[in-house]
Amino acid sequence: MHENQLSRWQHSHTFGQDLRRPGESKTLIVIAITGTMMVIEIIAGLVYGSMALLADGLHMASHAAALSINAFAYVYARRYANDARFSFGTGKVNVLGGFTGAVLLAGFALVMAMESIGRLIAPVPIAFNQAILVAVLGLIVNGVSVLILEQKKPSDADGEGVHHAHGQGHHHGHGHHHAHAHGHGHGHHHAKDHNLVSAYLHVLADALTSLLAIFALLSAKYFGFVWMDPAMGIVGAILVARWSIGLLRSTSTILLDGQAPETVSDAVRASIEAADDNRIADLHVWAVGPDIYSAIVSVVTHEPKSPDYYRGLIPADAGIVHASIEVHRCDD
Repeated sequence: MHENQLSRWQHSHTFGQDLRRPGESKTLIVIAITGTMMVIEIIAGLVYGSMALLADGLHMASHAAALSINAFAYVYARRYANDARFSFGTGKVNVLGGFTGAVLLAGFALVMAMESIGRLIAPVPIAFNQAILVAVLGLIVNGVSVLILEQKKPSDADGEGVHHAHGQGHHHGHGHHHAHAHGHGHGHHHAKDHNLVSAYLHVLADALTSLLAIFALLSAKYFGFVWMDPAMGIVGAILVARWSIGLLRSTSTILLDGQAPETVSDAVRASIEAADDNRIADLHVWAVGPDIYSAIVSVVTHEPKSPDYYRGLIPADAGIVHASIEVHRCDD
């Protein structure tokens, strides 16, 4: 068999990762906004003696670094999408960017909590009017950034949710046969961009700390509750830590090839077992990118059919972009 005859069963493994994602441009815009406000808040926090304001500025500094990592992940994933060294494309680079951002977010929460506890023990004078003004400005900037990064349902123009798969099979005459099928088709579904989620949580946390800083500064100015300034820093640290833990869980599961959500696995199992007398003996479904999955399916049946047949049974909206199907004949 000539190489050109194999082209029917061969296919690319980029799975749309070579396309520019909307989140990339959004992230670059927010980096510029965040970097500018970061400098203003850090200087203002030091000059006016506000721990809440300084924490917000330092928070922005960590987020500027994290957002830069997110931006790098987008560029790297696109550049190396066709690199054969990546078995299933560069979809997990996006997830790795989200995981890294979550780690930085958790680290900042710890630093913010420690600094706030220090200010509770040893308070410092605060220039309330100036600090409140800068905190309000920070809240406005963060609010704009949140709106920029807020995810929307992808359209065809976004280049997201495109599925590619190809059909292929071979048979062995040993009373059973193995077949590897790579379905071929296109579909669209809402793809979760973990890199964008990470960036979104960073600026959302910034908005939260700005809001808490304003509340703390107003309480200290008008009611004499100076302790509220560092106390709000601790509250903010706890909330940010919760967000980071949630993102760490979701991204680490994908990075470690954890099983796909039960809804996806159940859809694959139900679609195949509903036809004929098919039974699935072994099933592995795992993510290879944002809401796109690869699957290995072992089917046992009395009347084996071609791998294309079983691949065609899998719902198009399940997000399976690469499937290897093994078929066994049951003679009992």
